Amino acid sequence: MRITVLAAGLSEPSSTRLLADRLTAATTAALRERGASVETAVVEVRTLAHDVVDLLLTRVATPELEAARKAVADADALVAVSPTFSMSYSGLFKSFVDTLEEGTLAGMPVLLAATGGTPRHSMVLDTALRPLFSHLKALTAPTAVYAAAEDWGSPGLDARIERAGRELADLVMALPSRRRSDPFDSDDPGFVSFEEMLGR
Repeated sequence: MRITVLAAGLSEPSSTRLLADRLTAATTAALRERGASVETAVVEVRTLAHDVVDLLLTRVATPELEAARKAVADADALVAVSPTFSMSYSGLFKSFVDTLEEGTLAGMPVLLAATGGTPRHSMVLDTALRPLFSHLKALTAPTAVYAAAEDWGSPGLDARIERAGRELADLVMALPSRRRSDPFDSDDPGFVSFEEMLGR
């Protein structure tokens, strides 16, 4: 199983990245309990800020941005975490998502999370993040996780992280792998040549 982490924190170190890492660890542990082997890839959106803007303006992707987009497209599941700005996801987070090809996230299990300064912004999960990923036809895990500054180290946050990780693992295990072989690859055992289709 391949899990890609989309972390849109703007600082280093970042509470957004810390939450993303903990959610990934919980998901990985839950998948391994179910007998799955797991690979993870991390997309740090902050490091791609200039590349994202250049693509939106020129329609030309840098190799670094193309690799990040491929990491998302090739994933069996996505852990997506954004800081909260004005009761929504960050502009950089949305700009990266806008660079993805249409249909990239369709049918993909996604665990949503956000960080913020106070608990009163926790509605960002249901008023901004969930509608965005619903529009993109992703399969969002039932539990989304919001971490305010005061939540760190609390048993409540630990429990939400574990529950969300288990739910994402359940979604991933219930679905077939999203990775598909190239239909034009003659080394694919399922490949049928034109001659075979014509009965020659």
